[in-house]
Amino acid sequence: MAKVFITGATGFVGAHVARKLVLRGEDVTALIRPQSDLALIRDLQLRTMMGDLRDFRSVLNAMQGAEVVYHVAADYRLWSRNPKEMYATNVYGTRNVMEAAARCGVKRVVYTSTVGCLGIPRDGSPGNETTPVSRHDLPGHYKKSKYDAEMVALDYASNGLDVVIVNPSTPVGPGDTKPTPTGRMILDFMRGRMLGYVDTGLNLIAVEDVADGHLLAMEGGRRGERYILGNRNLKLIEIFGILAKITGRTAPTIRVPYPLALAAAYLDAAWSRLRGSEPTVPIEGVLMSRKRMFFDASKAVSELGLPQSPVEDALRRSVEWFSRKGPAS
Repeated sequence: MAKVFITGATGFVGAHVARKLVLRGEDVTALIRPQSDLALIRDLQLRTMMGDLRDFRSVLNAMQGAEVVYHVAADYRLWSRNPKEMYATNVYGTRNVMEAAARCGVKRVVYTSTVGCLGIPRDGSPGNETTPVSRHDLPGHYKKSKYDAEMVALDYASNGLDVVIVNPSTPVGPGDTKPTPTGRMILDFMRGRMLGYVDTGLNLIAVEDVADGHLLAMEGGRRGERYILGNRNLKLIEIFGILAKITGRTAPTIRVPYPLALAAAYLDAAWSRLRGSEPTVPIEGVLMSRKRMFFDASKAVSELGLPQSPVEDALRRSVEWFSRKGPAS
């Protein structure tokens, strides 16, 4: 039984990782903030320590005695009034976790990155862990901040800390409380608000498989290596087709041209600034849709044994969970 320290345990992916660790019998300590919603982990037998990723001393204090670390926490938003907050959590928070892990002498750190930090080939083929990308290529502060954070993790790995990086694609399933942008899309479809679509695509994976991928990376990953935690590449209209079969609703048939979607996003952003509210259609989300986010997870499948559960079942579990949970904000 290992002594495990985890960040982000109250979030969508982190809660699934924490649950699998507890069910496996690990001694788990979770870093939580005073305002954290514990709904997803309230039934788990784990220890909680108050702290904040941006406060190094609180991270170092909470990590004392840990043998391994899962750094899952991130500020995942496609819009923010103050982008500096995102960098503070994602970049400086990651540096604090890595430095604390180095000082505490932990055996291994699994760092949760994102496929958003990886390149996509110009020919439309799926990207992999080595597809070239530059920071300039990445739209929006979320991707840039996660790219910067990944560079921090790789720097610590090159200097002796045993860090393995996992890059989840698009997890779907139960427990998407906030929800994520993908969860919001599923909710909008369920409520009949999805009137059109853009010609883009995503790599979907069951969130439970992503959690398994974290544990597998801890056990069998190689230091300084990236592992894409993904499964099936689907066009957005194909995802809506699956959701239509699950919900009984009609999938949208109007294809919205990218320039029109981008113009609408800029108009929505301007109107939102006047109202002082969050935009309905974040510009960053539309910019991301310009390329199909298709990826090849064969490295994680072959080296780690990453499960490949049917994404149709994951989408069904997501719809059922949202239906039980009721309306989200």
